[in-house]
This record gives sequence, structure tokens and C-alpha cells, in this order.
Amino acid sequence: MTHLPLLPQKPEIPFDSALAGKIDHTLLTPNATAAQINTLCQEALDYGFATVCVNPYWVPLARHLLGPAGPVKVCTVIGFPLGASTTAAKVGEAQEAVNSGATELDMVLNISALKDGDYRYVAAEIAQLVQAVQGKALVKVILETCYLNNEEKIKACEIAREAGADFVKTSTGFGPAGATTADIALMRRIVGTVMGVKAAGGIRDYATALAMLDAGANRIGTSRGVQIVCQNS
Repeated sequence: MTHLPLLPQKPEIPFDSALAGKIDHTLLTPNATAAQINTLCQEALDYGFATVCVNPYWVPLARHLLGPAGPVKVCTVIGFPLGASTTAAKVGEAQEAVNSGATELDMVLNISALKDGDYRYVAAEIAQLVQAVQGKALVKVILETCYLNNEEKIKACEIAREAGADFVKTSTGFGPAGATTADIALMRRIVGTVMGVKAAGGIRDYATALAMLDAGANRIGTSRGVQIVCQNS
């Protein structure tokens, strides 16, 4: 199948363009098809989403469809969804993704190491990945907050900040629970203004998206981007 670069089309109904610019339009299902990636990218162009977030396999196609210097960026996931890959595997995955056209990377930290108190390992892993893609891609660190207590969430945010990451992110969307406004407020309090905070996992409607932004998020990850930005039209 031949895939031609896409051009933006004007949506037929009004939508919240300001909110759209804060959304990572996401498709991370294991059975996604090329046709679905095409639709995802077309919607991202039409509505002006910040990025499309896809699995690493789809990065080259997404980059091609969106153009090499288009307004919509390509985001992909690293060590996803468990965070239990080795550091070398995560770094290699990140480098390949950047070489394929990704400019934002959502990496899952090593949850087991964090819970075991091996903070040196967690910090070194994030720092190595940040250094490997420095100047080429933003790094968002997924905490998977549903598995952490507040002390662990605070420590993870501190580690990510000190390791040079650009964002902290709540969830993969594959855990037993997703983003909460309480977690967003906590994360924002710890990282201050020097980092972004991304809310992801279970965000399916306009009111929830706005609540996450009000709590301190400046990026939303969701597979319901079109529905959300059109709900208040």
C-alpha cells in the first residue's frame, strides 16, 4: 500500500483549538493497522493536536504522513508498558525512534527498581536516555502512578527532574488506573515550572481534560482527542 503525505482538512464542526494544541493524539493498541495510523495522523493535522503518540513500529509511517517538518510532532513510547526493559534496551529503542523521526519519547521508568528503593538505578537510566537523545527529542517519564504511594511519586518526580527529563507523566493507560487530579497537583508541586506534566490514562471527556489542566497538567494523552475537543462546541 502506498501512503502519501497528508494535508490538513477543515473539520466540519467547531472545536476547542486551544485544548487540541495540548493533546497527544494516541493509538497504542497492539492490533493497530496502517489505515488506523493514517486516520490518526489526518485527525491530528485537521484538529491541530500537539503530537500523535504511536508504538515504535509506526514511527516511520507517522513521520512520513505528517511530513518531516510539519506542525504535528511524532511521539512514541519506550520500555512500554511495563518499564522493565534493561537500560541498554531502552536507550537503543530511543535512539532508533529518533532516527526514524520521533521528536518526543514517553519512557516508562523502572517501577520495580523505584519500589525497591534503587534510586541510583532509576536516575542513571533516565539520565542515560536523556543524554542519548539530547537536542533531538523531548523525554517524558511515565511514573505509572497507580502502583506508587505518594512518597514514591514524589521521589520519582525528583529523580526525573534531576536527571534532565522534560516531562513527568502519570500513566501508560495499561495499568489498573489512570490519571487523577490529585496526582497531577502533586507532580506539579514537586517539579515546579521547570518541567511539563502530562496527564494520561482514562481521560475520555472534555470536563476531565480541563480538570487535569486546572490541576497543573500542560499536556493530555488520550485516544479520544477528537471527541473531547468537539464536546464543548
